[in-house]
Amino acid sequence: MKDYHINVFYSDDDKCYIADIPDLKYCSAFGGTPEEAVREVGRAKSAWLKAAKKEGKPIPEPRYRPVIYQGVG
Repeated sequence: MKDYHINVFYSDDDKCYIADIPDLKYCSAFGGTPEEAVREVGRAKSAWLKAAKKEGKPIPEPRYRPVIYQGVG
């Protein structure tokens, strides 16, 4: 099953790790470690999808692929 891509990076400004899901506009979270940020963005994704369904808004298919993965698989 295809799932949404998650970007994880360290923010010097925020002094924490940020995780975001490019396919889900404004879906992001932060944590003290990369694992914590990914865990939190998983919770944010669930809330994002639940809210979109409740409001009858379209839910995008997972499509984002970083350049390094394009042409693979």
